[in-house]
Amino acid sequence: MSRFEAKKPSLCKTEPLTSERVRSTLSVLKGILASCYGPSGRLKQLHNGLGGCVCTTSQSSALLRNLSVTHPVLKVLTAAVQNHVTCFSDCGLFTAILCCNLIENVQRIGLTPTTAIKLNKFLLSFCTGYLKSEACSCRIPVDFSSTHIFLGLVHSILTSKPACMLTRKETDHISALILKTFLLTIPESAEDRIILGKSIVVPVKGQGVTDSTVLPGLLVEMSEVQLRRLLPTQKSSALKVALFCVSLSGDFSNAGEGTLVVPYQVSLENAVLEQLLNLGRQLVSDHVDLVLCQKVIHPSLKQFLSKHHIIAIDRVGVAIMEPLSKVTGATPIGSLNTIASSAYGSIKDVCSARLGSKHFFHLIPNEATVCSLLLCGRNDTAWEELKLTCQTAMHALQLTIKEPWVLLGGGCTETHLAAYIRHKVHNEAEDIVKEVGYSRAELQIAAEAFCRALESVAGSLEHDGGEILIDMKYGHFWSGQSDSASVVHWPDMLSRCGCGLYNSQEGLSWSFLKSTHHPFAPQTCLSQTAVGSASNLTVDCFTAKLSGLQVAVETANLILDLSYVIEDKN
Repeated sequence: MSRFEAKKPSLCKTEPLTSERVRSTLSVLKGILASCYGPSGRLKQLHNGLGGCVCTTSQSSALLRNLSVTHPVLKVLTAAVQNHVTCFSDCGLFTAILCCNLIENVQRIGLTPTTAIKLNKFLLSFCTGYLKSEACSCRIPVDFSSTHIFLGLVHSILTSKPACMLTRKETDHISALILKTFLLTIPESAEDRIILGKSIVVPVKGQGVTDSTVLPGLLVEMSEVQLRRLLPTQKSSALKVALFCVSLSGDFSNAGEGTLVVPYQVSLENAVLEQLLNLGRQLVSDHVDLVLCQKVIHPSLKQFLSKHHIIAIDRVGVAIMEPLSKVTGATPIGSLNTIASSAYGSIKDVCSARLGSKHFFHLIPNEATVCSLLLCGRNDTAWEELKLTCQTAMHALQLTIKEPWVLLGGGCTETHLAAYIRHKVHNEAEDIVKEVGYSRAELQIAAEAFCRALESVAGSLEHDGGEILIDMKYGHFWSGQSDSASVVHWPDMLSRCGCGLYNSQEGLSWSFLKSTHHPFAPQTCLSQTAVGSASNLTVDCFTAKLSGLQVAVETANLILDLSYVIEDKN
């Protein structure tokens, strides 16, 4: 077929980062993301001109999903951050802001992209090596005999999402609830490998957040009338369960393509109904107590099962089929043929549950590795944000089980890392120069740009024009009131550092974060006494933040290395 118009040539642009348009767009994106960062971050409302849902959020996953980005360079950045969030759930804003800072700083310092990229790689390996070492003083080992660190991690994630609109009491309640939910997914008897269970978030909107609760097992929402008809059961032992992923309505939705040939005087409906009733007879003979169907069950089959005291529930939906299989141990049945005995599962008991105006059919498992978090919220916007935050916190706890450490939050890890890099580069410059093959001046310029990028991420936590400082002993982040710059006696104006580990009455000295000061050696080997005595510790997920650091540097290097952008305009 001939074209109606001639094919347009591809558009080729050299050195995309030299374009003022790209630089200004990158700066705008960084400004949007940085203004959302931290507990006092500003909310963003995203909507399109065609109508639809309005999203109010400060979370990177929701922001980048709803933000329209057109330039290829920015698409690379947002895609990398979204991929990180998909894998680790947390530290998306940290990753994006650090990446933007690195790109901007490298453009200012005058080093060639090749030199900057190689030195960035070295500094990244330097950071990761330190963060994984025993000498690292911003990494805290997790004590599994105590909930102190776990609650601190969940609390830190919740308080960093202002769109959840939680009070202190609500934050404490949800933090404890998330931890309890997570603990319910851990099997009681674990061998070499722990296989975690699953938690299902059940929406209960219109109720107060403190009404939220968690129940072992699964909840299937239904009307009060249906519940009264199904319950109570008259069996004291475990209930045998059949789980169907195929429709039991008697339709032909899965017949496939082609012609269906029906013999003369044969009623198709009667034949299918007879097949369904034969299936019901097998369920009765196999002593099944509960039938769960993803789709629809034919009314005649329902009546037949009810007559034989079998509970039949249909339309459970595809979303909870996997949890149902895990709770019951049943294999989803995908045909109307004879059912193998191994396909059946069992549960301990069934009962009813109620929260607010909602009624649920409650499946209580033999071993509770699947649970239901009934999450309440005052309105749709706050509930959606809270649901996403709870899922992030649950994922962070799972990652912490695998790598049992957390990093100090509140900007302290970033400023401590920057101080540590400056000290090492200043004191060990000759050895590093021999290793990387660049001059001492190039190393110091690249290291300063890298440290400034880290400090700028920490500085993004301050949104009210306050003074940002770093102490000269630990290298931690401190924030003071905006009118306190003229005050000489800082201990009276400051309370605790960003992570909450140290207070201002410890004989510390401070310097403004963006001021020039002589490199100093921040104290390493974290004191466990200080960790134990800190009541409100702000911490970050170790795995997520370490990955975010790596993704930010590698993505920045990739963008800095771009020489051409070729766009197909057809």
